Amino acid sequence: MNARALLPSVQDWKPAVTAPGADLLAGLVVALVALPLALGFGISSGLGAAAGLATAVVAGAVAAVFGGSRFQVSGPTGAMTVVLVPIVHQHGASGVLAVGLLAGIVLVALAIAGVGRAVRYMPAPVIEGFTAGIAAVIALQQVPAALGIAHAGGEKVWQSAADAARQFAADPRPAPVVTAAAVAAVVLAGGRFAPRLPFALLAVIAATVAARLPHVDLATIGAIPAGLPTPSLDFLDPGAVGGLLAPALAVAALAALESLLSATAADAMAVGTRHDPDRELLGQGLANIAAPLFGGVPATGAIARTAVNVRSGARTRLAALTHAVVLAAIVFLAAPLVAGIPTAALAGVLLATTVRMVETASLSAIARSSRGDAAIMIVTFAVTVALDLVSAVAVGVGIAVLLALRAVAEEARLRQIPLGRDDPDTAHVGEEHRLLHDRIVAYRLDGPLFFGAAHRFLLELAEVSGVHVVVLRMSHVTVLDTTGALVLRDAVRKLEHRHIVVLMSGLRPEHRRRLATVGALPAGGRAHLFEHTPDAIARARDLVPSLTRRGP
Repeated sequence: MNARALLPSVQDWKPAVTAPGADLLAGLVVALVALPLALGFGISSGLGAAAGLATAVVAGAVAAVFGGSRFQVSGPTGAMTVVLVPIVHQHGASGVLAVGLLAGIVLVALAIAGVGRAVRYMPAPVIEGFTAGIAAVIALQQVPAALGIAHAGGEKVWQSAADAARQFAADPRPAPVVTAAAVAAVVLAGGRFAPRLPFALLAVIAATVAARLPHVDLATIGAIPAGLPTPSLDFLDPGAVGGLLAPALAVAALAALESLLSATAADAMAVGTRHDPDRELLGQGLANIAAPLFGGVPATGAIARTAVNVRSGARTRLAALTHAVVLAAIVFLAAPLVAGIPTAALAGVLLATTVRMVETASLSAIARSSRGDAAIMIVTFAVTVALDLVSAVAVGVGIAVLLALRAVAEEARLRQIPLGRDDPDTAHVGEEHRLLHDRIVAYRLDGPLFFGAAHRFLLELAEVSGVHVVVLRMSHVTVLDTTGALVLRDAVRKLEHRHIVVLMSGLRPEHRRRLATVGALPAGGRAHLFEHTPDAIARARDLVPSLTRRGP
């Protein structure tokens, strides 16, 4: 990979300099949409609203400059929050910051290694399954705040939601519930009829004003510092790095996956654009290295904010950079106002976000397409909610691979072919033809001969009896791995042990080398290998008389 190709260039910014108006306006709109989301995801992660804002500002700016998509907007996301919550519980806030820094280094290494294009191989049922699972987990995370419960017990989100419901039933307070429901309803309705307007911000402002009325008891998000903290590495404990590698790899995998999927979606929404996946990984890596220095949580490309960016008329990466600058201005100039926002209002925003995350049409289409795809999607969803996202992706991809291997293996065939079909000399006497047909059998191997299908060939081929010569037509073999070669070797040896001569035709050079390496070629060597099947059949006819005299 050429490192220079991953770096920003002047060409990235020329269109922004010549006509910045549309990008500045789009960046402002995205910032207004991103503000309540950054606050909410910061709180949900366990590090607080200030961490969410710091992530949106720092990671958003760095990814805008170094990323591979001109429309991508980065920051804290719900999917990342799902992964961070258990890390907070186990390692604390400093552990989350260290994990983010390590994940950033991993992403930079992946970018340099050029593995960004691997995301295109992610099965659609897995993507839809964990997206729906993420939406369910985020919704469950908001239950305590929406019910006005400050402390809910439980390691898993569904356990915390159940405990919050229990506490609410014992001491119900309707104000937080009404606030969350009203904010969610406004965001959903506004997003449907006027998606470019920042209804989330307007609803949060209204809820904040209402919370200041007499006799209204709503918890607020707490103090937010006026400005970003001084960059620091105090959170990094060299002795604890070893124990953080596993969660760092999980965070890096999620950041890569979500960011590349978001960038791909942006390409689909904007005509004539295509992101650079490896450069996008570099941008996200540098963003995750920078964000923890300012107290921010790990970041990814955010599909919701990226979609707003595209639909608001963004043309270049200036829009994403403007979004970060506007949020920075809010941090420096309006921190006290932001600190007065009720947590129930932010819960309502995130509940509305979960509803909009789920594409019911895609889920329905996959569920109807096949039972295998439906099973993959359902299992991925269930594991996401019950365990964690990384486990869900691993399980979903694993099942998809097994089903794909089974489908490919079913394409493999071992077919007996008539001797005269490929033979130009078909004028022989009927009696002789019947004799030859009884003593020679020709098989055509079709499709892949690999570990998923090879053993079936062994069973079929080893049962051949009553013949003197077996001709294996290999020209239709598409894939031959080492397992397939070893299984074929066993079949050939069993036939030869029963004094049946094996001839092969149409071997590809790479397949011939592999068979030779494992000793799977016929005992006759080159004399029993032929380029064309008619030549092999002619040789078989020459051998039959002597083999017949010799007897079985």
